[in-house]
Amino acid sequence: MEAYLRSCHDVLKGCSKNSPGLHIVMGNEACDMDSMVSALTFAYFLSKTLDSKKVPVPVLNIPRAEFPLRSDSIFMLRETGLSQDYLLFRDEVDLYSLHKAKRLTLTLVDHNVLPSADSILEDAVVEVIDHHLLERPPSRSCPITIETVGSCATLVTERIAQKAPEVLDQQVAQLLYGAIILDCVNMAPEAGKVTPKDSQYVFFLEKHFPKLPPRGALFQSLQNAKFDVSGLSTEQMLLKDMKVASGGDLRLAVSVIYMTLEAFLQRRGLQQDLCDFCHNHNYNLVVAMTISFIDNKEPFRQLAVYSSSSVYREEMSKALEKARNPSLDLQPMSSPYSDVKAFVQGNTLASRKKVLPIISDFLKENERKLAQSGTIEDLYLDDDCNQEQSDLQQCAEDTGTEDDTQVPPTPMNSLVEGCPLDSGLPKINPEVLVEKVSRMASMEDQSPEGQ
Repeated sequence: MEAYLRSCHDVLKGCSKNSPGLHIVMGNEACDMDSMVSALTFAYFLSKTLDSKKVPVPVLNIPRAEFPLRSDSIFMLRETGLSQDYLLFRDEVDLYSLHKAKRLTLTLVDHNVLPSADSILEDAVVEVIDHHLLERPPSRSCPITIETVGSCATLVTERIAQKAPEVLDQQVAQLLYGAIILDCVNMAPEAGKVTPKDSQYVFFLEKHFPKLPPRGALFQSLQNAKFDVSGLSTEQMLLKDMKVASGGDLRLAVSVIYMTLEAFLQRRGLQQDLCDFCHNHNYNLVVAMTISFIDNKEPFRQLAVYSSSSVYREEMSKALEKARNPSLDLQPMSSPYSDVKAFVQGNTLASRKKVLPIISDFLKENERKLAQSGTIEDLYLDDDCNQEQSDLQQCAEDTGTEDDTQVPPTPMNSLVEGCPLDSGLPKINPEVLVEKVSRMASMEDQSPEGQ
């Protein structure tokens, strides 16, 4: 695989206007280890089996600068002897130009519909392999493989094992093996992630590659790497495992945080960090889903909703509290910040994969209301964190509509140092006004024209 990944760089460099183009295999924007491994291994499989002039190339769906935050993925690459220097990232491949030139073919792994920002690329998608809820409309030109297993890498392993088992070698097998056992929490039933198919292909890999690292030891090493957030800023913690959802005028970050919510809320200046994060990345809301494990097996989940807008915050929280498919069993917990609502999530089996459809429904409802009302102001107060901030970058709690009695600053003239209106409109006394009007009327009566 190392030689193949190196060759992808050469293919990209030699992709001229006259070349047939590229067949990109791309995971989701969270770019967790399952997404990375699925993209790498499925592209490698296609390179060995696909009869096409377009070379299959894996692209990780984040900027290269964010990859150091994927500590478990970095650990897995190191364990399998692959350098991250061989990888290609989203900011290194111009998908839009390729698509505009009709030289892009796209296979999606670990997601089945592109985010709204990439919707223009949808007609380039020729295949989907995913384990999330199906959101993509059916199409004869795009075969879809979707099954709600614990890991997308399970479905990739199945495809390779059935179609071209010779593609599997120690390196490829170890990548797939690590992704499956990490996503399925070491195949522990109490974690609620593993399915019979996940177990089937873990056993398959263990049988055909007896030199794979011991399952428990590999899982613990990957888990330790994934949960190592020491030294990360709040922004980096949010970016580490984040997906974006949007609808209408709302844009959300849904981040998995690898610590307890109590520890996260105790971070110094957290509310300001969240405000800055939303301002810098243009989000209205942040949904932070924390996860920790009891005895390294049973998950413990908590959830926080942040927005500087009380309306956004309350509406999102209500949608999550009222959800029934699945019920999250949210129990309010205390929060030290007015802009953060905090909950213990009683349904510990509801991972982000199951929460995202709830958020998607909330956004669709928001879009429907927005279309009916015509303007976002009819739905929400205009007080989100994306407004111009003060020099201290402080996010104010919603203050209602702006005071429209204020006089806007008067533009300066290059020939004068100021303007009489710079201090606002002059104060008007009613009695003085009546007197002036009476005087003007009297003067008009005494003028020649008035006689």
